Amino acid sequence: MPGMSGLDLHDKLHAAGSTVPVIFITAFPEFKTREHAMQRGAICFLVKPFNADVLIDCVERALQRGLS
Repeated sequence: MPGMSGLDLHDKLHAAGSTVPVIFITAFPEFKTREHAMQRGAICFLVKPFNADVLIDCVERALQRGLS
């Protein structure tokens, strides 16, 4: 049985009305995947390797969104 992708999980959360902030991290960037994730409300879509400061910025934005 295949596992659920992060994008599948994000779609299920979105469909359920979840407001949990989501940060995508991938080694396989695809424009369509990024666009889909961002349209569904992802905070960031990071491609490995990435700068730690960028991740920290994304986490701070996720925390701000989660607290508002």
